[in-house]
Amino acid sequence: MEAQARTLRSGVAVEWFSIAWMAVEALVGFGAALGARSIALGAFGADSILEIAAGVILLRRLRAEQAGLDGIAALDRRAARVVGYLLLALAALVALGAARALLTAAEPATSPVGLGLAVASLAVMPWIVATKRRVARRIDSRALAADAACGVACAYMAGTLLIGLALRAALGWLWADPVAALGIVYFVAREGLEAVRGGGEDDCCG
Repeated sequence: MEAQARTLRSGVAVEWFSIAWMAVEALVGFGAALGARSIALGAFGADSILEIAAGVILLRRLRAEQAGLDGIAALDRRAARVVGYLLLALAALVALGAARALLTAAEPATSPVGLGLAVASLAVMPWIVATKRRVARRIDSRALAADAACGVACAYMAGTLLIGLALRAALGWLWADPVAALGIVYFVAREGLEAVRGGGEDDCCG
């Protein structure tokens, strides 16, 4: 019982840290997106907002188990589905924005802040994901596994964003930013479908 309690405390702590980090990502990402007129950076900021929402949902689920409430399994399934739907909503929004940018030939500016944000996220997210996966395995939580998948999607997004912004800065490729955003759509939609269907636990907890 003490081991379970420690695991739940670890889960709550990493969710709070994740929410705080995502708040920073959202503020910096949206600010950089406005300055650079970047669809990919805007998508990154939007993902951070959705991950904050997912974190709040997971905190409720973890707190319920800490309190010894009944119906944890049902609550866990509902939380996993909600996280999945949040990811799918993000994928749709990013796809529309990227398509608009390609059709209108919108020209984003170089964003050193955006590049720095992507690098910082690539440094932080692996720890967050690993911790959530470990806790998810120990408490057998599909919802926390789906939340870890959100973190995996965020890391993919950071890598894709970094490549897109770097190509735009180095080579002047106007299409690199919206194409990078479409690459983000693939990762986000895949993780969202896995969470909704219940496949996220295989990737995150196996």
